[in-house]
Amino acid sequence: MKKIFIAIISMISLGLQAQETMHPAPAQSKKIVITGATIHVGNGQVITSGNVIIEKGKLKIENGTPSLGTDVEHIDATGKHIYPGIIAPNTNLGLVEVSSTRATLDYAELGDIHPNVRSLVAYNTDSKVINTLRTNGILMAQIVPQGGLITGSSSVVQLDAWNWEDAAYLVDEGIHMTMPALINRPSNTISRRGASNGDPVRAGLARIEQAKGFFREAKAYLSEKSHAEVNLKFEAVKGLFDRSQSLYIHCDLVKEMLAAIELNKEFNFKLVIAGGADSWMIADILKENQVSVILSEPHSLPATEDDAVDQPYKTGAILYKAGVLVSISQDSGDGYTQQRNLPFMAGTLAAYGLTKEEALQVITLNPAKILGVDKKTGSIENGKDANILICQGDLLDMKSSVLTHAFIQGRAIDLQNKHTQLFERYKYKYQIK
Repeated sequence: MKKIFIAIISMISLGLQAQETMHPAPAQSKKIVITGATIHVGNGQVITSGNVIIEKGKLKIENGTPSLGTDVEHIDATGKHIYPGIIAPNTNLGLVEVSSTRATLDYAELGDIHPNVRSLVAYNTDSKVINTLRTNGILMAQIVPQGGLITGSSSVVQLDAWNWEDAAYLVDEGIHMTMPALINRPSNTISRRGASNGDPVRAGLARIEQAKGFFREAKAYLSEKSHAEVNLKFEAVKGLFDRSQSLYIHCDLVKEMLAAIELNKEFNFKLVIAGGADSWMIADILKENQVSVILSEPHSLPATEDDAVDQPYKTGAILYKAGVLVSISQDSGDGYTQQRNLPFMAGTLAAYGLTKEEALQVITLNPAKILGVDKKTGSIENGKDANILICQGDLLDMKSSVLTHAFIQGRAIDLQNKHTQLFERYKYKYQIK
């Protein structure tokens, strides 16, 4: 018994020693002046000679020799680059910790229509995954629910917080809908009655009508001045009708995107396509209907075997040049850990049709516009929140990108994570220099 007790104590002690000591940064106390760096504004503009001032969490760009005093923190960034913080849209970051462990999954609800489900309240700021994203410059994310036809509301969070209330940057900014599949796929599934499951396209169209029926009922409910009873589901989509929220429809195929556009013609919502693998085929239609696109997984195989093998790399440039407001993400399904590769995905887009500054915009200012936070963040401009990065090398290049500093609302962020701590741990163990 004594041996078992000692073994348990030893395991607990080992676990405590392995825990991170990282915590959210305190509020900015001193004025910060960054000099000598090349400033990539995020809107296509590059400033080769300028100073970035951070004061009370806000940005200011100045030219000339800055005034430095004892109450000013000076960062000499000569030879380095300053970028806006990267924004990761369409992710279940903080809602999943270990995808194979059910107890750590909190991203989906049962049922078909639950727009009143709020992903924000389930967001776990203690997730070990979050810090691995910050190391590569991702400072904000859109937390998206899944499950059912109308899945709930997403919110934008900043990635340095004690709890979800602290993390909230823009609350309930959009409602998400999963477009039913509108394609016949071979299936060996047989129902209990011994027959096939029927026509999946017809079933998909019926589910689209179900969604339309819900929005029609919500519109009628919201047009009334008073209600005998409050309907939480209808209240949750109020922002869609006054366009303070966006409707995100998750789909990939042309048929599905056209169905999404057709649905939206009745309601005139702010429509965003999340996924959009085949969006390059209808870029002009998307532009005409003012539909934004969050393109999923640029580092992937083509949607069909008839597509060019490098089509996913080129799609972003095709949409951008057609005038579609486009951003990129790692699909929210299993990509919560892979959002850290967003800058390198943008680097691939820069090799397939975009300039480096256009590719940067796809992961900074464009997602800020899509998510409705561009007045506060997404670019390095006077008066915006100081969500910025200082990088030694090219942020979009996996070989040379090394972040030296990151700031969220003017707070200097710890760039350690579980990976860097283990790296240092075993460097020390084996005395590697």
